[in-house]
Amino acid sequence: MTDTRLDIGEILPGLPAWCAADGDRQAIRRSLAFDDFNAAFGFMARVALMADKMDHHPEWSNVYNRVDILLTTHDADGVTQRDVTLARFIDAAAAGMGVRS
Repeated sequence: MTDTRLDIGEILPGLPAWCAADGDRQAIRRSLAFDDFNAAFGFMARVALMADKMDHHPEWSNVYNRVDILLTTHDADGVTQRDVTLARFIDAAAAGMGVRS
């Protein structure tokens, strides 16, 4: 089954914490700050479990209390419903873990 590429401009109003990736990359991104490294790492572990269940993995990095996330579906060369679903899970997980930004 192939994922259908979505228009980023149409999905961003429903994902207010996310923005389009820089340049001409067809992806969405979000940066989060937590109280400390343990909170950031716990958040990443929670998202990793869901991403593995979805077989859809984010591009991300972590430096101390910051987590930067980029979502795209490589097979579709852009953002698909799987990215939107994972972004919504990330938003809910962040809200429940004291994200600062």
